[in-house]
Amino acid sequence: MSNLWTSEAMIAAMGGRPFGTMPQGVTGISIDTRTLKPGDAFFAIKGENFDGHDFATAAMAAGASLMVVADSKLAALGRLTMPMIVVEDVLAALGMLGAAARARSKAKVIAVTGSAGKTSTKEALRLALSVSGTVHAAEKSFNNHWGVPLTLARMPSDVDYAVFEIGMNHAGEIRPLVKLVRPHVAIVTLIAAAHLGNFHSLDDIARAKAEIFEGIVPGGHALINRDDHRWRILDKLAREAGVQHIVGFGEHSRSQVKLLACTLAPDHSTVSVKVGGETFELRIGAPGRHMVQNVLAVLGAVHLAGADVGMGAEALGALQAERGRGARSLLMHPDGPFTVIDESYNANPASMKASLDLLARAEVTGSGRRIAVLGDMRELGVHSNKLHAALAEPLREAAPDLVFLGGTEMAALEAAVGDSLPVEYRETGADLVPLLAATLKPGDVVMIKSSNGVGFSKIVEALTARFPAAGAKGPAGTDQ
Repeated sequence: MSNLWTSEAMIAAMGGRPFGTMPQGVTGISIDTRTLKPGDAFFAIKGENFDGHDFATAAMAAGASLMVVADSKLAALGRLTMPMIVVEDVLAALGMLGAAARARSKAKVIAVTGSAGKTSTKEALRLALSVSGTVHAAEKSFNNHWGVPLTLARMPSDVDYAVFEIGMNHAGEIRPLVKLVRPHVAIVTLIAAAHLGNFHSLDDIARAKAEIFEGIVPGGHALINRDDHRWRILDKLAREAGVQHIVGFGEHSRSQVKLLACTLAPDHSTVSVKVGGETFELRIGAPGRHMVQNVLAVLGAVHLAGADVGMGAEALGALQAERGRGARSLLMHPDGPFTVIDESYNANPASMKASLDLLARAEVTGSGRRIAVLGDMRELGVHSNKLHAALAEPLREAAPDLVFLGGTEMAALEAAVGDSLPVEYRETGADLVPLLAATLKPGDVVMIKSSNGVGFSKIVEALTARFPAAGAKGPAGTDQ
């Protein structure tokens, strides 16, 4: 395997001091000894719960070619025999290496933010661009103050396209990250009440998301959801950031990337989209109206990046949802199969509504039922009770046959639903597991949705442990 970085280039980029005999180079970058591969450079980052320096021996045993360590920790690592690059701050050094990776790259760079759909859009971009060249994109949701620099530092020098997801919980978090990424195209998927507890209003969330425009390279493009109620705020802030090219996507008549027609099926969608003066008919492998909106942004970005839109559109027929973001599993009840839709990674009011719409369109078999299993939406602050209660109307519209609610915040939804739907409420997701397992029968479709911190992924794990897989995963889903 060829080197991702030479040791000399790493030292120069980070302003580090070599300690020991340096290898010629490294084949990868790691911050986690559990996933470290032989030949990787291990960055001993200090986080909230762990200090990477405490795992130095594990990194050496896993085959790290060198370590990047803080000068203040060097004395404590004196017995290590592996090469080290000594820096003042390891996370800051990772950012410097990321900046060097961006500086040496000739790739077309796309950055994605938004209150929902970031990861789905990133993965759809990976798929749509891969037919036109080599693509580098973040693993999982590496979209924060360490994930973005890590993804940059891992970027090979010769890729054609690079896609970065940038998230935030508070104002000011996107700005330094996008100035590292320096995208040619920056996408804002939509503005919704995610992390509303940290903001005064949705307008403030829009302003925080608009920080992504400040890093766009000269001549680059802002790609904004023209159907979003806060389009005007984003458009204004993009112009104030000096962005000369602002492109809208959506059904709106003034969208430059325009949805002309859309047919939603239980397991896919077919759409007609006008991009760059051409009309494209395509099948989207993952279902849901929210996914259609994400794909409009994807096709716009593919066009603006100079890639082949027709081939990219065709590739989206293979789009599938990921674990925690709508991945479907077919599990075997003793009397026959049923389906689990795993939406347990994250939730806010917008993605909850999208998930409920997806459940309403899901196909059941025989006497099967549609079952909603909903957990708390986190980080809504003083708005939490109101926003949980407000889910009652979309829940009634989706009309699931059974509703299971778990978490202290979901008590507000239980009260708002009243007797209009059959509801079982418990204070924790764990308390729902025996009820749900005893209720399930062949033909059911169960959708499990919550914020990640609530732990509803354990409900999915409990079901998959109790009921064997009956078939392969299929596409579905929404995400945060």
